[in-house]
Amino acid sequence: MIINRKDIAEVSDNLKKNGKKIIFTNGCFDILHSGHVTYLNKSKELGDVLIVGLNSDNSVRRLKGVSRPINNEIDRAYILDNLKSVDYVSIFDEDTPLELIKKVLPDIITKGGDYKKENVVGYSVVKEYGGDVVIIDLVEGKSTTDIIKRIEK
Repeated sequence: MIINRKDIAEVSDNLKKNGKKIIFTNGCFDILHSGHVTYLNKSKELGDVLIVGLNSDNSVRRLKGVSRPINNEIDRAYILDNLKSVDYVSIFDEDTPLELIKKVLPDIITKGGDYKKENVVGYSVVKEYGGDVVIIDLVEGKSTTDIIKRIEK
């Protein structure tokens, strides 16, 4: 379900009251590929509910440059929402998902293998209440940037 960020705290609270373990991850997910799907599936395996924070178009442009995103935020959210592993998608406009993480207060935050646990945005927040960060190995050779480079050639 694509959910407005103003409603995410209430949804998260209700899930917790029902004993659900919440997993949170975030990203641009611009051109979805099998590496993304594998990563999201592995994230979901860690709990009951997977919430994906999705960078808005403006956020992606600030992070990746003016030629990105390739797909707009509505299309990216729709695609993510239709994956088996994803339960909720919430778009955020900041450069990082920190404010969204503070609303969700997930049990676990997941990030790809190119991160170190301690450097993941939200690490200190989840550690304060006993949550954790889990690093998931990347799928070798799968990257949106590489796909774009191949298309440009």
